[in-house]
Amino acid sequence: MKTWFITGGTPGGFGMTYADVALEDGGNVVLTARRPELLEEWARKHGDKVLVLPLDVTDAGQIRSAVAAAEERFGGIDVLVNNAGRGWYGSVEGMADAEVRKTFELNFFAVAEVLRAVLPGMRARRSGAVVNMSSVAGLRGVTGFGYYSAVKFAVEGLTEVLREEVAPFGIKVLAVEPGAFRTRAYAGFADESVEETVDAYLPVIESVRTFMVGQDGRQAGDPYRGVRAVVAALEADNPPHRLVLGADGYEAVVSRLEGMLDELRAHEAVSRGADFPPGQ
Repeated sequence: MKTWFITGGTPGGFGMTYADVALEDGGNVVLTARRPELLEEWARKHGDKVLVLPLDVTDAGQIRSAVAAAEERFGGIDVLVNNAGRGWYGSVEGMADAEVRKTFELNFFAVAEVLRAVLPGMRARRSGAVVNMSSVAGLRGVTGFGYYSAVKFAVEGLTEVLREEVAPFGIKVLAVEPGAFRTRAYAGFADESVEETVDAYLPVIESVRTFMVGQDGRQAGDPYRGVRAVVAALEADNPPHRLVLGADGYEAVVSRLEGMLDELRAHEAVSRGADFPPGQ
């Protein structure tokens, strides 16, 4: 029986979907959220199989306390899902500094803190699995979400190195890159005004917001199918290092990577020519 520790348990999101799938498979679930009261009714249905904890993932002390509570209740954490996060939009030049810093605190530094709290237990047991929820934006930058793209690129790099470092301890590490999925992630954009400090970018940023609001509830991605795909990947004999979810995301990533490869090969002579001449 596996125990899952899942951050970002907002109703209607990936976090709760992971929790539901883990319970379907007979596991125990520790689900964390900033507003745990929203999960009370859901938790009552599952009794002792579920532990809901309040957690602001930008607070390192709260992270350590939540992990300790999970380990005390269930004896250890088998699967960590680093799911908490959100995106703020704005231009690279004109996004407010406070929003830039919040983007990195929530989507990167919090991920690292949760990892540091959970990994000691996994290393001691020499087993475990880590799922870092990245994004298609972590493989292909998205206009209007420059800093969100940057932070997801950072998560990708962190995940890649982590995978190599913890492999000797029997710990699997998977980066998951969803495209557009029908969660509540887009719902908040309708209530947020555009705040852009450089007027020249307002038309682009306003069009980004309009598109996101218009897509809410129409995204092609099914969170349940997506999570089932992640679980299957974790259980595979030769699990992938990363998993892109959704047809739109797959097409976008393939196009981006093929374009990068074409460009790299077109400039191969220039790249190789930067070395010292042979024998020197």
